[in-house]
Amino acid sequence: MKLEDNVRSRELQQYLYESGQTIGTAESCTGGKISEAIIGVPGASTYFKGGIVAYTEEIKETLLFVDPKLIEEKNVVSEEVAVEMVKGAIKTLGVDYAIASTGVAGPAGGTPEIPVGTIWLACGNKDEVVTLKLDEDNGRDINIGIATSKALQLAVDFVSKHIEKAE
Repeated sequence: MKLEDNVRSRELQQYLYESGQTIGTAESCTGGKISEAIIGVPGASTYFKGGIVAYTEEIKETLLFVDPKLIEEKNVVSEEVAVEMVKGAIKTLGVDYAIASTGVAGPAGGTPEIPVGTIWLACGNKDEVVTLKLDEDNGRDINIGIATSKALQLAVDFVSKHIEKAE
């Protein structure tokens, strides 16, 4: 997946570098892997402002402004929380786009309602956020790797669509 991630990161670079727009991340279960993939491309500092590894509810609430009531009602591993993480990252980091991940990578932590391998990804801007749910358990490392790759692809698809609209 490393090669695929590099290809996706380069695609993201082409869109963002040429447009002068910026991106950041809000990561939980991927623990900074999405950010790592983005900065693996030389010149990323021109469009990648930073990332927040929000591994706990406290950080999601204080740095990303996720409402504690939403976490209580929907669970931290939910589409709604992933969307709020994107919006919070845009606000906190001052970026045009953000990517978020929240889930249960494993090997433990799952429940019958939210089993191991359930990961919500989100990407968006201030006006729109798209999401993707992963729900297959392939073991912790592979779950994180797949989530990272899928998040990068989600970002490439979203950013390319929105930059083309803006031109």
